[in-house]
Amino acid sequence: MSGYIEGVDREQTTLFPDRLQDWICDDHPVRVIDAFVDALDVAAADFNRFAPAQTGRPGYHPAVLLKLFIYG
Repeated sequence: MSGYIEGVDREQTTLFPDRLQDWICDDHPVRVIDAFVDALDVAAADFNRFAPAQTGRPGYHPAVLLKLFIYG
């Protein structure tokens, strides 16, 4: 995902909480959405503006935005 805004690694340990994954229960719908979108070929889905621009501030990866849209 180079060329896009990078989020914080969800496996990284921090002061509080230890991991973001610890706050989400195993049967939460967000885990299904995360796995579903990760399995998709976002480029083949013909997302517009998939390639990041060479100038300006980088945008968010389309897969991240799709996860937020589905969950929202």
